[in-house]
Amino acid sequence: MGISERREREKIERRKTILNCAKELILSQGVERVSMEDIARKAELSKATVYLYFSGKEILLNEIGEEAARDFLEHFNPLLETGLSGMAALKCFWNGYAELYGNSDEMIIIFQVRNFLNSWLPIVSPEKESKSPYVDAILDAMKTIIDQCKAEGIFDPNLDSAMVTRILLSMFTIIVENASRIPPNIRKSPAVVDEMANAFQIIINGLAREGVDRSLLSIKG
Repeated sequence: MGISERREREKIERRKTILNCAKELILSQGVERVSMEDIARKAELSKATVYLYFSGKEILLNEIGEEAARDFLEHFNPLLETGLSGMAALKCFWNGYAELYGNSDEMIIIFQVRNFLNSWLPIVSPEKESKSPYVDAILDAMKTIIDQCKAEGIFDPNLDSAMVTRILLSMFTIIVENASRIPPNIRKSPAVVDEMANAFQIIINGLAREGVDRSLLSIKG
């Protein structure tokens, strides 16, 4: 390996180290309290070096949020390409969310970062756009599922799909933020995940068309 290749690899590894240290600090301290100086100290780098890779805290956080949202989409999008019904897709959305929450800290990180960068979300005015194309893609995917459930006669056809999508994202945000305050050793206990599922199920039940068979609405199993 030549000198230029080795230097490039070192840059990539250092960038990863900075991002990983930032994630650890976000999980332990909360995104608002984390400074570039904190990140530099944890990464055992000078503050000036960190700024060579990321020109500011918002730039660094945006990359973390984009990466977390991208990972979720890569996990979830293939499920939408298999011709699933709306409710089956919604169940997959929930299961994918719960699986990622249970197996990693990415869900906590993405919602903390998203709220920091876009404090006006999820109550969004039509004039505003998210700073995150990947978060927007998650919203679009959820809205597509809601529309499909309406077309299949499962959900009330008069629902505002965009508003319902924001409500669901808001619910996820509140639950994950509350979970982030729980001690790490019990944060992902079956009881916490089950509570998430119950909250999601209550909202899904409220979206149903009058007279629909309620057994079709279950997201569990």
